[in-house]
Amino acid sequence: MWDFEHPPLDAELAERYSIDRMKPSECADRLAAGTADIGLIPIAALATAPGLHVLPGCTIAAKGRVRSLLLVHRAAQPIAAVRTVAADVASRTTVAYARLLMRLWGNAEAAFQPMSADLDAMLARADAAVLIGDPALLALEERNNRLERTEEELVYLDLAEEWRKATGLAFVSAVWAAAPDTTSLGSPLDEGVAKDLIASRDHGLKNIDALVAEWSGRIPIPEKTIRTYLTENIHYVLDEECVEGMHGFFRMAAEARILPEYKLSF
Repeated sequence: MWDFEHPPLDAELAERYSIDRMKPSECADRLAAGTADIGLIPIAALATAPGLHVLPGCTIAAKGRVRSLLLVHRAAQPIAAVRTVAADVASRTTVAYARLLMRLWGNAEAAFQPMSADLDAMLARADAAVLIGDPALLALEERNNRLERTEEELVYLDLAEEWRKATGLAFVSAVWAAAPDTTSLGSPLDEGVAKDLIASRDHGLKNIDALVAEWSGRIPIPEKTIRTYLTENIHYVLDEECVEGMHGFFRMAAEARILPEYKLSF
């Protein structure tokens, strides 16, 4: 979102785009309801809102460790013995990946229950917890403090890294998508929109130092961690490997009846 938030292009883009910010799952709901034209949405929403089209070029993905998507369980309780998983409700896609991984680990019976992202509260009610985004990054930063405070050893599984190990596929979290009635010939959502989004991504990658300084003042995470996250953990280009990863995700999710059958539409 660099160009949409910073000069010299923010004023020009503000004349063409009206931006609302919300949780990823809420972005998908708005797009499905027709109250938004485009949205950065969790990919699972594509299977539950038929007719959405993926805009080319940009993604939020990982091809290894990502740090911001975790499944946390007690070291004394192996994955096979986990019966309940408290799941952060902010992203349905991450929960779908977690459910698929549980099946691949031989535990298809674990029950997932929605909860707010509070690790202590989650583990007080369930055997394991799924955390995404800032709460996951913060949990990693606080793991030593938590061990000293509770004397309870936990295992922090990086879902993107585990997905790669189990399937060999890229972990794709989100894409820009467009509502069905905005993708017809001659509509406002032509190639120019994708070009704006790609240019904004590329300009952001050229301004990592500014982003690190900006976000280190917003969340209590060291600058080094933020820099590594932005430059090494997240993959931003919707390349062939990511498309292949999406195909694999949708195929396995349909086979496991976690999501309806879905074929990508660009």
